[in-house]
Amino acid sequence: MIRSPAMLSALALAATSSLALAQQAERQPPARGPEFALALEAAQAALAACAADGVKEAVSVVDSAGVSRLMLAADGTANIEIEISQKKAATAVALKAATSKIAERMEMDQAFKAKIEADKTLFPRPGGLPLMVGNEVVGAIGTSGAARLNGVPGGVRDEACAKVGLDQIKARLK
Repeated sequence: MIRSPAMLSALALAATSSLALAQQAERQPPARGPEFALALEAAQAALAACAADGVKEAVSVVDSAGVSRLMLAADGTANIEIEISQKKAATAVALKAATSKIAERMEMDQAFKAKIEADKTLFPRPGGLPLMVGNEVVGAIGTSGAARLNGVPGGVRDEACAKVGLDQIKARLK
């Protein structure tokens, strides 16, 4: 039995240090993603593009692991649009494609459609675009909030806003 307070303190310190080192060793490096300033610039450009059309939009930017890096919403945007914008961005990263292309493929390929619909983490509706550096997906931008107007589906309008944001920064992505 250990009775010395100094010995007990030393053992406690050693145990705590070992635990801290083990936790540091388990940490993964952060996923690749756009720099914050670029993510903000893209989101602001997408919001401005939709605002010019009278749309109250939510915009989310995620990293290459689908983790939220940034979310902006226009005043008066419904909470559900925030969630949908995040899901569209995460879907674009997970499937490494524009969500409009995923939706199109689902129309043509019933097996693909069943697979995508079975995964409740995915939201394959237009409005999510991957952020690419060469052939590598480094994140995505997702938008939501537009309604159908003059026969143009809301998701198509969402994606047009996301494209404005992407075009604003794509040449500077690393």
